[in-house]
Amino acid sequence: MNVYEIFFSPTGGTRKAADLVAQALPGEVIPVDLTVHPAALALTAQDVAVLAVPSYGGRVPALAVERLVGLQANGARAVLLCVYGNRAYEDTLVELRDAAVQAGFRVVAAAAAVAEHSIARQFAAGRPDAADAETLRAFAGRIADKLTAGDDTEPALPGNRPYKKAGGSGMVPKPTADCTGCGTCARECPAGAIDPADPHSVNSDACISCMRCVSVCPQGARKVNGVMLTAVGLALKKVCSGRKEPELFL
Repeated sequence: MNVYEIFFSPTGGTRKAADLVAQALPGEVIPVDLTVHPAALALTAQDVAVLAVPSYGGRVPALAVERLVGLQANGARAVLLCVYGNRAYEDTLVELRDAAVQAGFRVVAAAAAVAEHSIARQFAAGRPDAADAETLRAFAGRIADKLTAGDDTEPALPGNRPYKKAGGSGMVPKPTADCTGCGTCARECPAGAIDPADPHSVNSDACISCMRCVSVCPQGARKVNGVMLTAVGLALKKVCSGRKEPELFL
């Protein structure tokens, strides 16, 4: 069987967690990156897909939902993976499940894992770490056993319907004086919020605060407002400081 590793991962943390699961499943791993562009992809009922998304404010990013439901799963088995910055993932898994089913997947397992916070990077720094890797690889082994046994039952998942109201962080990165106008940020922006002709021009309404432009800038020349960043760190300190472990659903 093929293992499709399908991910929306603006700053790389979600893909790191997805790698740990997908590469521990039997079969050839085929990466499918939905971060910047949608993909035309048709699977078969014999395939397995790891569907990995970040949790933004307890929801799946709308762009990720849009790109996932555009896939043709044709009954492929799906392992859901939501990755969050050590605060909470709230309704992310149930929303991901609904998008997967709409695309034609059969959900057989799910997990919520922690990665370094994409905005306040002091929280969950270095995660997923060695302990996370051990947990997620062991979970993949249990998933493989379930698939081998022909068990396609869907696990119960935490979350609410209707989902919590989506809300943006309002953190819109802007270029600094070090910006050379190379255009990498515009090419890599999942939302197309940066003008390719003028990377200093940002559509704040389109920006999803994913921090991809910050992550990919070769000059380190895109930043969020320092005062706002400090305020976010203080607001998250209480809820993000204690270590949270992966939650697994089989």
